[in-house]
Amino acid sequence: MISETIAAISTPLGEGGIAVIRVSGVDAIAFSNQIFQPTGKLSAAESHTVHYGHIADPASGEIVEEVLVTVMRGPRSFTMEDVVEIGCHGGLVSVRRVLDLILQTGVRIAEPGEFTKRAFLNGRIDLAQAEAVIDLIRAKSDKAQKLAFKQVEGSLSKHIKQLRYHLVELMAHIEVNIDYPEHDIEEMTNGYIREKCEDAIKIVRKLLKSAGEGKLIREGIMTAIIGRPNVGKSSLLNALAQENRAIVTDGQFLPVDRFLHGSILDQCAPM
Repeated sequence: MISETIAAISTPLGEGGIAVIRVSGVDAIAFSNQIFQPTGKLSAAESHTVHYGHIADPASGEIVEEVLVTVMRGPRSFTMEDVVEIGCHGGLVSVRRVLDLILQTGVRIAEPGEFTKRAFLNGRIDLAQAEAVIDLIRAKSDKAQKLAFKQVEGSLSKHIKQLRYHLVELMAHIEVNIDYPEHDIEEMTNGYIREKCEDAIKIVRKLLKSAGEGKLIREGIMTAIIGRPNVGKSSLLNALAQENRAIVTDGQFLPVDRFLHGSILDQCAPM
């Protein structure tokens, strides 16, 4: 339910300097305040402020972690709900202890992608932008990152809205001509309607073409360079990458490390 307050670890698991636990929902600030010291500080905090303090076990009073807590009040947050982000030391034990304490206050563990889902349901982003979030996270090349970021910012949504506007406007003009033929309004001819429809088709074809190109950028192309020993396979690979990725040698049967690098398309020299 959208009324529930949720929490999850927002940074990759494992050892690291800093980890972030995100809490989002109606009671995000109130629940976080129960385990934060100085007590009561978060409830009075203004939006988009950072607060230094400690996480403590309410039952025993034990100080568990030293933290920086960021408060973002809705609707000025990613989910458009009240959001609290707890920055603590990285490492599985520290992060798990802080997460367990926040869950004990009544917060539910978030499902995969639920923060983005709430941003979509609350109108912060549309479906195209929501889908682009995972592409941005999983981008393996500069081009893939740039493409996903543009979509998150609404580039695809802008074209779709423009297409919808033209089609709705055309339908409105047609219906007005049918319902009120006696009024002095612009006459709808088959040629005019065909022209507007062809304009819409051009936009759709352009979007489909860019979608195909985008898939290649996101997923890449799996290919193999195959040939007899010493015919130039490694040299060809290095020429495409414009750097020495593979070992070049006169000897035969030298094992070559598998080349798996998402940036080759970005760096590929023009042929």
